[in-house]
Amino acid sequence: MDTLLKVGRFCFAISIAFFGFQYLLYGRFTGGLPPVPPWTPGGRVLAYVLGAALILAGLSIATPWKARLSATGLAVLFLLCVLFLHSVHASAILYNGVDRTRAFEALALSAMAFVLVGILPLEVGFLGPRNILNKLVMFGRMLFAISMIVFGVQHFMYAPFIASLIPSWIPGHLFWAYFTGSALIVAGLSVATGIFAALAAALLGIMFFLWVLVLHAPRVVAQPRNGDEWTSAFVALAFAGGSCILAAALSKARPRSSNSASATAL
Repeated sequence: MDTLLKVGRFCFAISIAFFGFQYLLYGRFTGGLPPVPPWTPGGRVLAYVLGAALILAGLSIATPWKARLSATGLAVLFLLCVLFLHSVHASAILYNGVDRTRAFEALALSAMAFVLVGILPLEVGFLGPRNILNKLVMFGRMLFAISMIVFGVQHFMYAPFIASLIPSWIPGHLFWAYFTGSALIVAGLSVATGIFAALAAALLGIMFFLWVLVLHAPRVVAQPRNGDEWTSAFVALAFAGGSCILAAALSKARPRSSNSASATAL
């Protein structure tokens, strides 16, 4: 469990820091770069401020100095971006796959940060009541599950496009598009219901890690100046890390409930 948390926290942290670096590099809000949609006002100054904040948050979570405070800030920031910025184009989220993906990517990243807030050791960052931290884990878990189900459904809606992203040396492109879509839906339902939830989160983490290595890394190497490819790669890495964080949180919760039941019986 500790290894899962460490690996997940590092992958999530480095991804957040990289998003911040991209904001500093571009000096503007650009489509596809979480969490802020491109139509957000504020221009260059706000993009630089956000970039610096994301880098500091990523470093904080990785070190982990004030990690819970930084994770809380990220969770709230990403959630507010979904509720008050992405939702401005609510019709596009409903009917346009690109806008829907961007909104739910930000929501999933918020979910991962909420889970991280709840699972970090109490001696790290500020202290808080354990029951509140558990509720944050549950809240993040549900947001994460919803996001995975949406992504899974989109694999079926846009299967030919998903298939076109799969490397040519892998046979059965359309099969893998449907298979990964099914895996995302099943994993989301498992996480939401608690049925084999820790296992589902861990397997999701493995799947996202494989996506980084097999799908995204070659595309980045082939197009090193394409910022969208870099963003997609680090979104997948953040999802891999977040899945590990969730798996650690769910694994940690099971023994605690068992111990409590034993204590009650005694």
